[in-house]
Amino acid sequence: MPREKGRKVVASNRKARHDYTILDTYEAGMALTGTEVKSLRAGRASLVDAFAQEKAGELYLYGMHIPEYTQGTWNNHEPRRTRKLLLGRLEIDRLIGKLRETGYTLVPLSVYFSDGWAKVEIALAKGKRAYDKRQDLAKRDADREITRAMGRRGKGME
Repeated sequence: MPREKGRKVVASNRKARHDYTILDTYEAGMALTGTEVKSLRAGRASLVDAFAQEKAGELYLYGMHIPEYTQGTWNNHEPRRTRKLLLGRLEIDRLIGKLRETGYTLVPLSVYFSDGWAKVEIALAKGKRAYDKRQDLAKRDADREITRAMGRRGKGME
């Protein structure tokens, strides 16, 4: 059977972009079991409360929920188990160096299949404060209103 092409998004973490300022993004593979891959292919995963952290010189993804595969048997996986992220050594060392600085964290943005391989997009991020979130919402509303006004003006309504 030929390998599938393109990018099929399984889950995305929309709240991460609201709660964090995204500084840089990385694409990482994940060490998964067979039933986890089958459950992901069925489109079942959640990134709510998920984060990545360094442990013994490697990066691991904590809190990602992949429900048990319905046709799985006694060797089904644990839904919230810790999963190892697969990155190049230079990328891992660079990320660990950044994580040791205060205020930075690794947040998963989306889980997807890229040319048949399960991948996770992780972001080096810095937490936003409440007033930053309010400023972003106000800016987005203002931009939306400007776009509406330009559309009405182009149609000759104003």
